Amino acid sequence: MVQSVDHRKSLALNIPEELALQVTPAQFAVLAAENRDLRLERTATGVLIVNPPTGGETGNRNAKIITQLGVWGEANDTLGIAFDSSTGFELPNGANRSPDASWLARERWQTLTPKQRQGFIPLCPDFVVELRSPTDSLKKLQEKMQEYMENGAKLGWLIDPKNQRVEIYRSGQAVEVLENPSTLSGETVLPGFTLSLQRIFPS
Repeated sequence: MVQSVDHRKSLALNIPEELALQVTPAQFAVLAAENRDLRLERTATGVLIVNPPTGGETGNRNAKIITQLGVWGEANDTLGIAFDSSTGFELPNGANRSPDASWLARERWQTLTPKQRQGFIPLCPDFVVELRSPTDSLKKLQEKMQEYMENGAKLGWLIDPKNQRVEIYRSGQAVEVLENPSTLSGETVLPGFTLSLQRIFPS
């Protein structure tokens, strides 16, 4: 018996910004499940955002951020749960977002059912990090950070390695901009957490 072989190759679909593709929450869940190598996001109005895999330098920097957050999180696991960049959150405004690193207070995590914990987490994280890559639009990242704050985040860091700049977002406060800081404090949201930027900013 001869078996047929499908020689078709997968092709990437590039969606120009002017051709916004609208998807429902259910359609987004299917797309995300079928395209795990891509970081897909969905705006509050249903527009699909396709984020390609990061480059080597950005991926390495992000790993260092997540490692530091994870080490602190393990030592303080009664306070909350840390997440990496592959974790999806469904914000109160309906958007689906995946911060580069995030953290959620344990008492909020414990309100979720086992099913909710397995899918897109239906909460906004208490703490978020966005790491700007060379191709990221600063304006869009700033808009995303504001969206996190408007949906319940308490603290957020927008880290721009190229310009060695950090924008700190706090709930109900003006954005603070730090030029070439060596460390960042988790303040009262992540008590005792300090992020070293020594190996994240280019020397």
